[in-house]
Amino acid sequence: MENPPAFPSSFEWGVGASGFQTEGSLQAGGRGRSVWDDFCAEPGRIAGGDTPATAADFYHRYAEDVGLVGDLGADVYRFSVAWPRIVPTGSGEINKAGLDFYDRVVDEMCAAGLKPAPTLYHWDTPSPLEEAGGWMNRDTALRFGEYAAVVAERLADRAAYWIPLNEPVVLTFLGYALGQFAPGKAMMFDSLPTVHHQLLAHGLSVQAIRAAGGSGIGTANPHAPNWPASDATADVEAAELSSTLNNWLWSDPILRGAYPEGWADAMPGPVEDDLKVISSPLDFYGVNYYSPSRISAPTGEASAINGYELSADIPFTVLEPEGPTTGLGGEINPDGLREILVTLTERYGDALPPLVITENGTSQQPGTEEPGDDGKVHDDGRISYLDSHIRAVRRAIDDGADVRGYWVWSPTDNFEWTHGYTQRFGLVHVDYETLKRTPKDSYAWFQQLIASQ
Repeated sequence: MENPPAFPSSFEWGVGASGFQTEGSLQAGGRGRSVWDDFCAEPGRIAGGDTPATAADFYHRYAEDVGLVGDLGADVYRFSVAWPRIVPTGSGEINKAGLDFYDRVVDEMCAAGLKPAPTLYHWDTPSPLEEAGGWMNRDTALRFGEYAAVVAERLADRAAYWIPLNEPVVLTFLGYALGQFAPGKAMMFDSLPTVHHQLLAHGLSVQAIRAAGGSGIGTANPHAPNWPASDATADVEAAELSSTLNNWLWSDPILRGAYPEGWADAMPGPVEDDLKVISSPLDFYGVNYYSPSRISAPTGEASAINGYELSADIPFTVLEPEGPTTGLGGEINPDGLREILVTLTERYGDALPPLVITENGTSQQPGTEEPGDDGKVHDDGRISYLDSHIRAVRRAIDDGADVRGYWVWSPTDNFEWTHGYTQRFGLVHVDYETLKRTPKDSYAWFQQLIASQ
């Protein structure tokens, strides 16, 4: 493999993980239940009947995992705070034990020379709030703003970066529109209020973090090209609609203070006033990228993306990937990352703050990431994926994108939502029987890349 590209000395390397996927101990220390606890308890929802009860046991082993990331030479450790650990019922009484836990985690990161980057929401809505309507209910956004203020008050003196909500588009479409994720609703376009309420929660939490003295506030929005299957008008229009729903419906309100044309009318409440909150200034704009999509006019048949089924009733069809795929079935196409970074730069101009790749990584084909006879995990596919995408970031910078950092998903293997433990994303292998950590070949490769900069 050729020498890695050079990045500016100020460029920051990091990793990212989520609480629900790694912590385990889901009812320990006063944590309340979340919609994902409820969803996982429903028979047939999770591959193999897997349970997140232990996951990677970050709750007890955070010092070991933080140490591994410190030894990696990374600058930033992105983690998520579990809303039900802090406010067990979603509103009202604060759980001091939960705040104390994340206090210890952040102290451990600082001691390891890492910059803590808490994400305040990674889809784990407290169950009582979902029972009251969840993200269809404006009150959930208000409660989220209160929760954000509590966490920021405790951690703002040490957290270097903040991400209010992770991938709100995924919650809306897989959680509320299509029923593939918690809370398992299948509301199709009736789910649009969850778009506005999540964006409002984002804006309220930005203001709350800022008021508590926090800085380094951004996003973790998934973005990717949506390429039309052909030049036919129907395919082009379908791809434009898909891109609006997956990209611009989320970034336009944050960066422009306006919805894409025609979409504000579909949103609830005092939209114009809310947009002033939603567009509160940011310090960086975080981009999660995995794969592009190829879109055609609706075929009347169900399709899939990254292993998740899409209804035949949606107004476009996601086509099969071209070329090699990830373990989840997504197309491996690093130029899609370069393209979307340049597209964001051109679309928003001076309104776009510096960019950070807040997630990028891959699973390999299931069953291919176990330690070999030599005790090592040879994940050449991950190394190839990361190498090609890091080179794509360098090309995007050369093409004018102001990218300041790249964070790999994820430091350790974890519970991969409905795929259970069949998909491994980690730089470090986790034996789910013994919880032993084994750095993979990709860990050593990334460690060397960081050291070379």
